Amino acid sequence: MIRPAHLMLSLGVATILAACSTAVGQEARSPDAQRELDKALAGRTPGKPVECIGNFRTSNMHVIDDWTILFREGRTIYLQNPEGGCSGIGSGSNTLVTRLYGTGQLCRGDINHVVDLHTGIAGGACVFTPFVPYTRPAN
Repeated sequence: MIRPAHLMLSLGVATILAACSTAVGQEARSPDAQRELDKALAGRTPGKPVECIGNFRTSNMHVIDDWTILFREGRTIYLQNPEGGCSGIGSGSNTLVTRLYGTGQLCRGDINHVVDLHTGIAGGACVFTPFVPYTRPAN
């Protein structure tokens, strides 16, 4: 016989395990987001991915959707596609918060938190992958 307390515990554990799943969701960039990305990177060529980039002010960060964040440094735009996406960042009512520990860089593997701009409540997290630099060819 299954006791109600055991059933509730089992359901709780199952819920926690499902929430902690590391399965990577399929990137689902909308046609509008793809057009915006294509426009931002027009005339630029991708370089070799890098592990870290300098820490950026939010004015140098452009969120296209939950799967696409651009960081601008001078004439270079770095494309970041967080592992499994960064749920909620593309809504416009959230921001990305990264805590830097002993470094002034954003790096592959950094855990970033999505925070609601109105309430300040964290709503999720995402992990950075390598950054792909896009530059204009030399004339």
